[in-house]
Amino acid sequence: MGRDSPAVHAGARYAACTFVSIMERPTSTDRRAGLLTVFLCGDVMTGRGIDQALPHPSDPRIHEPFVKDAGRYVDLAEAANGPVPRPVDFSYIWGAALDELARVAPDARIVNLETSITRSDGFWPEKEIHYRMHPDNVQCLTAAGIDVCALANNHVLDFGHAGLRETLGTLARVGLRTAGAGRTLAEARAPAVVEVSGKGRLVVFGFGDESSGIPSSWAAVGDRPGIDFLPDLSEATATGIVGRVREVKRARDIVVASIHWGSNWGYDVPPAQQRFARRLLDGGVDIVHGHSSHHVRPIEIYRGKLILYGCGDFLNDYEGITGYEEFRDDLTLMYFPTLRPETGCLESLRMTPMQIRNLRANRATPGDAAWLGSMLRRISQPLGARVELTADGTLALRPE
Repeated sequence: MGRDSPAVHAGARYAACTFVSIMERPTSTDRRAGLLTVFLCGDVMTGRGIDQALPHPSDPRIHEPFVKDAGRYVDLAEAANGPVPRPVDFSYIWGAALDELARVAPDARIVNLETSITRSDGFWPEKEIHYRMHPDNVQCLTAAGIDVCALANNHVLDFGHAGLRETLGTLARVGLRTAGAGRTLAEARAPAVVEVSGKGRLVVFGFGDESSGIPSSWAAVGDRPGIDFLPDLSEATATGIVGRVREVKRARDIVVASIHWGSNWGYDVPPAQQRFARRLLDGGVDIVHGHSSHHVRPIEIYRGKLILYGCGDFLNDYEGITGYEEFRDDLTLMYFPTLRPETGCLESLRMTPMQIRNLRANRATPGDAAWLGSMLRRISQPLGARVELTADGTLALRPE
């Protein structure tokens, strides 16, 4: 798209956004005059223990310092919370999330897929933890109607370039779009595009930052496979991304920057992350979808636009592993932001509290939902996001 396109001036319209929030809970029958609703969640880690519970498990041998059989993670989950039927069907891991997705019927569904999908045994020797799902288990993703898998994370190359190539081919074969990784630098940088009938397009870019544990050697370079690796969180790097966004953005496009960044634990938002996210929003991005932390992190509303600094793990095999209990990493959220395509402004954000239990997503109890809402309100209010627990047990943003 040329420099005379309206997209070149996209940043100007975002500065005018004011979050006023429509508080009604979104439903499949309430489409509200062309508004666009997206489902976002954090890390979907379908390798290792979850892969062992699915119908086509990989070779269970793994190369961790203390655990040598991936099936051990299923055993730990069962010891903590009771039996897991094996094999589970492909929809099992999503549990109650499928009911919520059916009720809300979002226009597009985006996850951070944090595993390699491969038969390869060529694990990355410099890493201690490797996630792999058998390609024949890929239906566990299509079972939830996922549209886009962000791949710029610290597990997608756990089984090397061959594993990444097979991951990309497997996802493409079942019609899943990817962002943030590719067989070449150009492919890794190319956004995933979802056409939403009557509403415009959802355009998803994926990026990975070294702070999340991604080796710099995983960066795609020229014809070498890899991820769209952020060299830093500088103004220059942000400006480069803004330029790429403006090259592809059309009227009524919603642009998501899905970024794997930050530490596993803690609620503090580094100033560099905040500056970087805000610069992207000023330049034409509509949502910053952050992930990497094992638990939910703060939300910011910046000039009427949404920044999710860390969405937490949505599916994993961590049950029964002790440590960091104060962060309640078993509790997670389904995020449903609703935006106005003609402006890109956030109209509402509803969040459904969930709990990882028995290797699946379950609806959180009222007490756990209240805890999650209180915590999120405390850590997000300084960033302009006022969270409340609603009568139906979901969380919502309130306007200032």
